[in-house]
Amino acid sequence: MSKILFHLAFPVSDLESTKRFYVDGLGCELGRESDSAVTLGLRGHQLVAQLTSQTLERQKGIYPRHFGLVFTSEKDWQALADRAKAKGLKFYQEPRRRYVGTRIEHATFFLEDPSHNLLEFKHYKHESAIFGEREFAEVGDQDEPR
Repeated sequence: MSKILFHLAFPVSDLESTKRFYVDGLGCELGRESDSAVTLGLRGHQLVAQLTSQTLERQKGIYPRHFGLVFTSEKDWQALADRAKAKGLKFYQEPRRRYVGTRIEHATFFLEDPSHNLLEFKHYKHESAIFGEREFAEVGDQDEPR
């Protein structure tokens, strides 16, 4: 099977601050640019930041919308958390662990980009929890506003 990449387009209010956050901060690869969009490579996946004139409101919680990466290496997850801190990126939620002691235990943190898009980065202690462990009904934090 040939390589398949994930693509996500999302709204931003300013392209320069978006490039600083994603390229300088997260380490994304800078791709094509226009007056209304910028293409970014995030660990081999394509993001397209689309300029909008709409007011982008800050979410009242991590739900219903966020995007990010699931790391299969905790060392790589920690390296990104350390980079985000060193680059002064805005943490929406600091690094922490969810569901400790269960098969769905994972490390997670959320960042907020300059246009209020939320990004989650996580690492599951048990890789089977990425798509499996169906006996667990928990998906996300139950106390977060939706």
